[in-house]
Amino acid sequence: MLVKVLLIVSSVALTSCDVSHLELEATTPPPPPKPYVFSYSAGRYPGHIDRQHAEVSDGSGVVRGTFSYVDPSQKVRKVDYVADKDGFHPTLSDAPPEHPTDSESVAKAKTRHFELYAKIAEEHAHHPFPDETTVPRQSAAVAAAAAKHTQLFRVIAEQHARIAAEREALQREEEEKQHLQELGQISAAEYY
Repeated sequence: MLVKVLLIVSSVALTSCDVSHLELEATTPPPPPKPYVFSYSAGRYPGHIDRQHAEVSDGSGVVRGTFSYVDPSQKVRKVDYVADKDGFHPTLSDAPPEHPTDSESVAKAKTRHFELYAKIAEEHAHHPFPDETTVPRQSAAVAAAAAKHTQLFRVIAEQHARIAAEREALQREEEEKQHLQELGQISAAEYY
């Protein structure tokens, strides 16, 4: 019995000790770099390869790779790349194709757009806030329609308020009958 008491007391004393002053040395060394290599080739149907990818990592954060694909004009495009602490650095086998030029109608539309944009920008530079006379006003027809909808809304709101009051009165009446029935003041025959 004494041994059990001593064991309990010593384990409580040891678990409550402050060990924050002890410096622990790391006994596990950092893991070695994990280099890898992979590559694949693929195609849209068996026997046809239209894309390839290969990549090598030395495990220190530098990745070198290459990929190629067949573009829509059936030209093979190849990209070699290096990814390191300074970013992703691709090298293209061919310069990307030029952007298509605008047709005559597209060029005219762009010119007209930029002219209108410049005109509006100039107007706003001189008058940053809209003039009261240029703000759209309601026509007589719009004002009449708005008044009609406002009146209809009032009628509907009144109807909803009346229906809600009627439902509330019926619910109070039903609760009162149920309460009286529970008290036994009216019989079941009178209730129905």
